Amino acid sequence: MQRRDFLLALAAGTAGCLTACTGVQAPRRAVTGSPQAHPPASPSSSPSPAPSPTPSLSPLHLQDGPPPLPAPTPADSLITGLPENVGNVVAITVDDGVDSSVVDAYLDFAKDSGVRLTFFVTGVYPSWTDNRDKMMPLVESGQVQLANHTWTHPDLTTLSEGAIIDELTRCENLLRNTYGVTGAPFIRPPYGSRSSFTDSVCTKAGYTTAALWYGSFGDSGLLTQDVLLGEAQKWLLAQHIVIGHANFPTITQLYGQIIDILRQRSLLTATLDDVYFGPGHNRHA
Repeated sequence: MQRRDFLLALAAGTAGCLTACTGVQAPRRAVTGSPQAHPPASPSSSPSPAPSPTPSLSPLHLQDGPPPLPAPTPADSLITGLPENVGNVVAITVDDGVDSSVVDAYLDFAKDSGVRLTFFVTGVYPSWTDNRDKMMPLVESGQVQLANHTWTHPDLTTLSEGAIIDELTRCENLLRNTYGVTGAPFIRPPYGSRSSFTDSVCTKAGYTTAALWYGSFGDSGLLTQDVLLGEAQKWLLAQHIVIGHANFPTITQLYGQIIDILRQRSLLTATLDDVYFGPGHNRHA
């Protein structure tokens, strides 16, 4: 996507009318499932409000650097949401990378807004080498985190130990050789499919935390803008890990509305590294 077209799409999105709920709701327990399954929200008391986002310097600008966070604690072997003590913070995670132009647009979005993103890389797609030059400064600063989503996106529960190790290792080698970082310890098993066996194999390869989610944009396939925006309104809440996909261009037409939701809910964004290793942490290989 050309940057001029990208910015025009952002302007059009920002101009659109958006009605969004402003309540904050935190998940209480882990929820698993496929990328198309949406876990039910759990009622809970609202956490202490986080500091307000930095005043906008541009229509898209949301924040400068990582949000204020408590001292990090090691991630569990399975995470689907953020710790309650992070306050009004959400983790936006982006999977796959089928379309290189969508990855490119996500990087422009990050640069223009300050939003912090965790990409779960499916290594076979050329997006991750095509966009290296633009992505590298964001990875080095810690604004963008890269984690492992396997090499070819198979259901790990259908593979042998050797095949699982191969999938993880090929993706890990891409991250090390292209960006100088490790994806460990975060593995997102394709389709959310995992078992005690696959978890044990991933642990052998250094991937000790299966990172699932607590809400999805639902855009692993092609959606209309209205449907995708409805999912964003539903799931962009404090302490959620939200999954999106860099596969189809619909999301690139909604960045303005995504920022509107975050602002209206006083939400700031963080990478998983920010939360579990410390703000701005970058795990060099």
